[in-house]
Amino acid sequence: MARLKYASDMDKSVLLNNFETRGWVPVGPDDDWNFYWANVQSIRNVFSIDCGFRLTDDQVISHFPNHVELTRKDLMVKNIKRYRKDLDKEGNPLAEKDENGRYIHLDFIPQTFMLPADYNLFVEEFRKNPNTTWIMKPCGKARGVGIFLVNKLSQLKKWSRDSKTSNFTPPTSKDTYVISKYIDNPLLIGGKKFDLRLYVLVTSFRPLKCYLFRLGFARFCTVKYNASINELDNMFVHLTNVSIQKQGDDYNNVHGGKWTVQNLRLFLEGTRGKEVTDRLFDEMQWQIVHSLKAVAGGISNDRHCFECYGYDIIIDDNLKPWLIEVNASPSLTSTTSSDRIMKYKLINDVINIVIPPGQVPDVRWNKIPAKEHLGNFDVLYDEELAQQDVMGGDPRKLGPGTFRGKRDGSRPSPATWK
Repeated sequence: MARLKYASDMDKSVLLNNFETRGWVPVGPDDDWNFYWANVQSIRNVFSIDCGFRLTDDQVISHFPNHVELTRKDLMVKNIKRYRKDLDKEGNPLAEKDENGRYIHLDFIPQTFMLPADYNLFVEEFRKNPNTTWIMKPCGKARGVGIFLVNKLSQLKKWSRDSKTSNFTPPTSKDTYVISKYIDNPLLIGGKKFDLRLYVLVTSFRPLKCYLFRLGFARFCTVKYNASINELDNMFVHLTNVSIQKQGDDYNNVHGGKWTVQNLRLFLEGTRGKEVTDRLFDEMQWQIVHSLKAVAGGISNDRHCFECYGYDIIIDDNLKPWLIEVNASPSLTSTTSSDRIMKYKLINDVINIVIPPGQVPDVRWNKIPAKEHLGNFDVLYDEELAQQDVMGGDPRKLGPGTFRGKRDGSRPSPATWK
């Protein structure tokens, strides 16, 4: 069998070591490759109309053309809001609301506005609850860049004045900000705030086929949490991004301020009980699947594409998870030896699902990998298998990681997702 040819826009060891272990041959992005681990700019070029590039059946690439529908902060919020409205119009029970008008099953993103477009709506909401803290994030940036907290309208007016230029130009995605209600009651461990980074592989949006990596991790702040207004500017208290925390004096190079998801789960089972912990993890899986369903109709579902997303989730002190954002290019930089091992396994397992071992890529295959090729991934949801299950066809279940928890705590079949 001919050796596969790969192209990569990144020289990360966790990528290159995986390719070399398989005996793959490196080629340039403009050459005839079978597998391309591309950055988001390259994806725009590959799929641009002007490019005239046509992918063949033996080529796969690491992003969907318009992944920004999920991975840009403003578009993710817009799509989830639209998804909830559409379900509501259909009379779908998933869109059920409580007496305060809040979604019972789909309330998993903090209240969010786009700036400058929603400024007046935001001011109206701010005046209803003037003691609330909000968090501002630029839509076109990552790794904690440009984020700040506000608790006064005057801070927003100052930001608006400072960011204005003399010539009026319509805001681009890089100028657009989202402002969200800050989760000011985060679950603390050792007095410190943390969030979760979960890896989700999507091989198709229509039908939806997604997998959850078991080896995610919690990222901790280096400084104990303090909700005081005097600490609003202290990003070591509020932002869990490793790129920010590793600049602090208290950063630990050995463990990198990280806990495995398994350790977090054990801790919560010991301190809060197994039942509520199971419900929390079910809830996170529920949120991931519905965030993907929210964008499935609008994503260009090119059969040459797959994507490994980095989901960022914060858990509050009521053990309610909140989806904060989804990253199209989660960092493959290793901060510790255990980090490097975990990310090597992540890439290895992604490749084994996308290209069955020993085979040449073929985009015509049914994208149902053998169980032994899943590695550390669990099938989170496979729309095709779920429908066969409902119709009494394929008897296979959706794997141990599949969400099975109903809102009332009972355990339905995988068909619930449909």
